[in-house]
Amino acid sequence: MLRLDRLAWIFMRVSGVILIGLIFTHLTVNLMQDGGVKAIDFAFVAGKLANPFWQWFDVTLLWLALIHGSNGMRVIIDDYVYRPGLKRGLFVSLGISTATLIVLGTLVVFTLDPCPVGSPADLLPSFCTAG
Repeated sequence: MLRLDRLAWIFMRVSGVILIGLIFTHLTVNLMQDGGVKAIDFAFVAGKLANPFWQWFDVTLLWLALIHGSNGMRVIIDDYVYRPGLKRGLFVSLGISTATLIVLGTLVVFTLDPCPVGSPADLLPSFCTAG
């Protein structure tokens, strides 16, 4: 268990540094462009997620943030919960919720259809054809 804790400690430091770069890139691309937050709509997100680079960027950000946060919650549970049954239950709940969010988030990023059939043309990204 001591080796796992050491690896988790190292992961938190490394992932934290990587997350800082990913988060600032994400904020710069999404908020510092023309129009700021007002320019973010379905077309913006769909257009961005139509590019494999941004798909992998967002999935990396999602996975690192969820695993980093879950590892932090694991440490908090380990430090402050003393009853073994409750601790085990919280660890299981944390693992299930983390895995569920990772799977669902990854599915959304890779299966988003930017040009859904039957959508109004004014709501579709510019690269879609209405119909």
